Parts: sequence; C-alpha cells; structure tokens
Amino acid sequence: MSKPAVLIIEDSASLALGYAAQLEEAGYEVTLAATLAEAEDALATTRFAATLLDLQLPDGDGLSLLEKRNATSPAFVVITADGSLSRAIAAMRLGAFDFLVKPVAGTRLLATVRSAADQADTPAAPAKKLPAAQEPGRFHGFIGQSPGMQGVFRTIEQVADSRAAVFVTGESGTGKEVTAEALHSASRRRDRAFVAINCGAIPENLLESELFGHVKGAFTGAVENRIGAAKAADGGTLFLDEICEMELKLQVKLLRFIQTGMIQRVGSAKAEPVDVRIVCATNRDPVREVAEGRFREDLYYRLNVIPIHLPPLRERGDDILMLADHFLRRIAEEERRSPFDLDSTTRAAILTHPWPGNVRELQNVLRRAAITSSDSTLEIHDLATRPLASRPDALAEPSPSPAAGVAVPANPVSAPLSETQLAGMTLAQIERIAIEGALARHGGNVTRAAKELEVNPSTIYRKMERWQQP
Repeated sequence: MSKPAVLIIEDSASLALGYAAQLEEAGYEVTLAATLAEAEDALATTRFAATLLDLQLPDGDGLSLLEKRNATSPAFVVITADGSLSRAIAAMRLGAFDFLVKPVAGTRLLATVRSAADQADTPAAPAKKLPAAQEPGRFHGFIGQSPGMQGVFRTIEQVADSRAAVFVTGESGTGKEVTAEALHSASRRRDRAFVAINCGAIPENLLESELFGHVKGAFTGAVENRIGAAKAADGGTLFLDEICEMELKLQVKLLRFIQTGMIQRVGSAKAEPVDVRIVCATNRDPVREVAEGRFREDLYYRLNVIPIHLPPLRERGDDILMLADHFLRRIAEEERRSPFDLDSTTRAAILTHPWPGNVRELQNVLRRAAITSSDSTLEIHDLATRPLASRPDALAEPSPSPAAGVAVPANPVSAPLSETQLAGMTLAQIERIAIEGALARHGGNVTRAAKELEVNPSTIYRKMERWQQP
C-alpha cells in the first residue's frame, strides 16, 4: 500500500525540514516546495492527500492556491504566525481545511494532517433527496424559503466539509442547534457523533468535567472515569450552545484545546488528542460581550471563523405559515387527531405577530391551541406568550395574579412586592416573579441572575423551559 503524499509549501528550510521529519516518521511521503511556482508544479503532477501551506511566499500569496481549488485538490492546512491570524481565517473561508499557528506542536501537526488526509479519502456527503412533494422549502431539518434562510442554507453547504469553527448567532428560538445539526449531517463527519452541550445550563464547577471529562476520584462525586463531550465527539461535531455564558477561566482552557487539539481530563496529567469540528452559538451580541470583558477576544476570533446569523421569525415572511402548517401536521400525528387547519383570521394574525420567542414560540402556541381545541379548524385569539418581565406592555401597568387576583407590579426592578401583595399567591408564582425580576435587572443574562438569586443557572433554564410549555 502506497504512503499518503503530503506537500509542504514553506520557504523556511529549517521549518520545512522539521515538518517533513515528523511526517515521514509517521509514514507519509513528503514533497517540499519553497515557492509558489514550485508548489503549482508539484500540484500539477502529483495527487496529494494533504498540503501544508505557508501564506507568505517569496513569489506570491499562498491564498492564490486556495482560490484555484477544485474537486481534485488536496486538503489545505494553513500554517501562520500569530500576526497573520486574520489572513488564516480568510483562507478558511476560501476552503482551507484547518489552520495551525507557529510554532506548531508535533502532536497537533500530525493530528491535523491525519484528519486532512482522511477527508481526502472520504467521499463527499451526498445530497439528501427528499420526495418531490416535500423538497420545496426543506433543508436538513429547516423549513423555509425566505431570502434570509436561503443565504443560511448556502453558507451551510459551502462550509459543511471545512474544519473551520462556526459561530451561530440569533435570537432565542431561531434554530441555532438545527444549524449545528445541519452542518454535521451535510459533512463528511455525518457518520460520527454529534454532541451538544449547553454552557449555561450546567453549573460552573461541573462544566469543565462535562466538556473535557474527569478521572475517578478527581473530586467529590467523581466515582468513575468520564470521557467528556469533546472526546465523545471525536471525529464528529461538538456544539457549544450559549457559549457566552461560559466563565472566563474555562474560556482559557477552551482556547488552549482549540489551539492544540489536546484535552486534559480533570484530575489527569495526560493530554489526549481529539479531532472535532466546533460549532458554537449564542443569543447575545458576542462583540458586546467581548467589549464588556465577559468573553475573551482571542477566543472569539478563534471561534468566529465562519459566522452564521439566523434571522428572527418576524423577518421570514411566508416561512411562518409554512412552519405553522408543518407543526400542525406533526402535532395531529402525535396527538392522534384528524388534520388541523387555521382559519383565515388566525393565519393573518400569525403573519403580523412579532414572535419574540421565534420558532419555539410558534410551535408552543400551535400545540396549546391544538390540544385545547375540539375542532379541526383552529382559531387562536391570544398570541401573547412572552414572560411578564420581557413584555413591553408589562412595564405600563400591574398584572393580576392568576390565582389570587392580587395586583402585582409587572416591573419588579423598581417595585418590590409588599407582604400584602404577596398574600394569597402561591410559592411558584412568587418564585417566577423573583426570577423574571432578576433577569430584567441583568438584561436577560441567566448567569448573573442566578448569582444574585444564589441558585445554579440550570435551575433558571429548567423553570423558563417549564413556563414555555403549553
């Protein structure tokens, strides 16, 4: 069996020979090129599995090789200095498989070249064809054909096979995890694991263990070894949801993992290589989080190689009705009911509603209406589902307690409840007012609200999820 061929395009002889020695020892056949012209000649005559590419070459810009990529081109791994990180990101957007920052650790070099060579040997993911009647408006778990969503679909198709990190932004409920799953299922990694972890729903002291794993006895409660989400996703995709909720000290460890490709379990002195494609998401403005010191700038640039912004539902036009019809079909099947339909007035109202909770809110509204209706034609008269503290109209006047009829201030930021107002209210109602008030005071930041209330963020997430249930 022939050795996999690797082309090293590097004008520094000492660096090129160092890379070559490590790769040849690992079983690769190596060709060296010191200039752009030599590289073009080598690529024209030899089929390489992978190419290490320095962007600064004596006779030209290494990016020009990426611009000429075609179906027979090898996987390009860019090697860059810290000062040219922005150019490495530009290379990723042109289709480079990954980038390494000088100086390159031997384990990181070999792991990345191995992954790049494996990609070259793996056929591209075939397009998943749906039955003709279902094709329009369907894309890897998405439903919609608005211009904004078509742009999202094109980006997913273009970058699915890259190893570049993807940063997904958008309001809550717009489909950020669906985006991560689409990137995974459209890629060559589709046969390996897709692992999702919510950085805001796991207590701070356990998140490192959940992400990187731990060894038995590492801390109280560590009764057995745990591999962690990164190792579980080895060869596949790791989705980090609510990334801006991650504490700064763990952000440092995540940055090191991204830079080295190595993880170290809590309580272990041994580092292990891991090959994952990272997709992260947030419903916050990451640039503002960086500016206010809550998110590391260097980590942001390593994660924001491929940005994808999901438009809110209110900007997706007729996609809203397509989604509504889809959800109603699925709800009818789950509830074993005859097919549901919406009357014309309700369809018009759905199109004009602002949908602050986006697709998730639409689904919950329809499920509630379907379950409580005895008719197959649904008339939905009340589309307001936002929590008390986040509704604009809630700031204007008191809202009565559902159970006791006691008027309580809708803005707990400035009007704490008196003992008289609390009388007759249930503990669950008081608890909800306290949580929504803390969220309002901290601009919706769950982590800071949880610290004020002295509870875990996961407690708030669970309760918010329960409140959204129909």
